[in-house]
Amino acid sequence: MSTYAVSYTYTDDVTTRDEVRPSHRDFLRALHADGVVRASGPVDGGTGALVVVEADSADEALRILDEDPFATRGVIAERSVRAWDVVIGGFAR
Repeated sequence: MSTYAVSYTYTDDVTTRDEVRPSHRDFLRALHADGVVRASGPVDGGTGALVVVEADSADEALRILDEDPFATRGVIAERSVRAWDVVIGGFAR
């Protein structure tokens, strides 16, 4: 397993985002409980998010997050993923 930093940029549809946020957070909490999501939270004043994911590949990290209610309801305008080699701190191996 490797660590990946997945960045979300949200659409301007704040109404849908607010409506879906509880199920989005429940989804990520379940992945966290399974050890897949290491951390998650909003960035840039809530216009996006960073999700730290354990996966075998960048493609798998994105596939895991395809079922995020924010993704299925269309409030993510853009996603990007980067491998993250953590050497210091709580995520270091």
